[in-house]
Amino acid sequence: MTWKWIVIVTVLTILIVFTAQNYESVQIKFLAWSFKSSSAVMIFISLTIGFLVGLLMCIRKN
Repeated sequence: MTWKWIVIVTVLTILIVFTAQNYESVQIKFLAWSFKSSSAVMIFISLTIGFLVGLLMCIRKN
């Protein structure tokens, strides 16, 4: 088993445990919009947006 697969399996396991522990619904209010979603989904969306912004900033520097 290569290091790549070990890292992938570890990250997926952590994501599954995280999702199972943060499944409760939360109320999100942003400007005029208001909706309910699970906290795990909202944290995942926030992390994804942060990752993409960081990636774009890195690409733009180069």
